[in-house]
Amino acid sequence: MLESLSSNNRTAFDIVNIVAGLVLLLSPWLFGFTGEPSAAWNAWIVGIAIAVIAAVALYAFYEPEEWINVVLGIWAVIAPWALGFSAITAATWVHVIAGIAVAVLAAGSIWFNHNHPLSTT
Repeated sequence: MLESLSSNNRTAFDIVNIVAGLVLLLSPWLFGFTGEPSAAWNAWIVGIAIAVIAAVALYAFYEPEEWINVVLGIWAVIAPWALGFSAITAATWVHVIAGIAVAVLAAGSIWFNHNHPLSTT
């Protein structure tokens, strides 16, 4: 039972990461920053990468895929300052929120793979 609980948690984490990746992918159109090349291209590339990697992890869990999403999430958080678009409020917030969500959930998936927090034995 514990193994299926862990698997269900990882599945939920991956589904949320797919959604976060798709929101990041669509955010230049949703929040109107398609005219800002560095912000838009970063959102498109990182968003699709997160969604695809989370979808692959959903199909068959492999820890390296989760680590890649941790790195992509961290990159999404620091990208507004690293790429110089932190003055674009909408782009900054969507990158930071999506990045934190992806990094935390991917790390949680890794943690559930190594630990059994609900185990009574």
